[in-house]
Amino acid sequence: MNPAIAAGRRLADYVLPDHTKTLRRLSALQGDDPMLLVLIRGFFCPKDREQLKALTRFHPQLVVGNCRLVVITTDDWHTTNNLRQQLGAHYPFLYDEERRVRDDLDILEYTDPQHEPMVPHTLLLAPGLEIRRIWNGYYYWGRPSTAELHDALREVTRDIRPDWDLSDPELKRRWAAGDKSAFFPYGSKSMEQTLKEMAGAVDQYAGRA
Repeated sequence: MNPAIAAGRRLADYVLPDHTKTLRRLSALQGDDPMLLVLIRGFFCPKDREQLKALTRFHPQLVVGNCRLVVITTDDWHTTNNLRQQLGAHYPFLYDEERRVRDDLDILEYTDPQHEPMVPHTLLLAPGLEIRRIWNGYYYWGRPSTAELHDALREVTRDIRPDWDLSDPELKRRWAAGDKSAFFPYGSKSMEQTLKEMAGAVDQYAGRA
């Protein structure tokens, strides 16, 4: 992997088409939440399918926990849709037929000259596309379990949400004074916007790139 892709660095703000052929920008899909970005080989890989089955079951917890989930594949549009529909997934799938992400990150799986896919990786991104964790999934056991993701998301959410512990006297004072800037989502966006994001209404909260 490109040595610039490391914890503490920022991932490039890629613009790629999604399963509806609409161009999406990663930062717009992320908003001000943590995001799991899953880079997969594609439809043909049974390891990818098993990982995505688990993530699809886990997705309702990500929704209520205010974490975004996005997949990037090197499949074409039709194959990308087939995989997403077969999984029953309700989160964005982006496709990168030109393999820009693979080449930028230097993650060509050179042991598979037939498909030339990406080596699978799972990235946990804090707001601003800041890389917090990277899991290399060339071997299936290198991929994070949902229990590991739960722990990692607890850690990053604690870091980015000042109102993690409502027993803090300073937080109580600020709320009583009408200062909601430290409280999520009250200090950053409307409840209407929050519910659109939780509903996965990508066109309404992320728009076109």
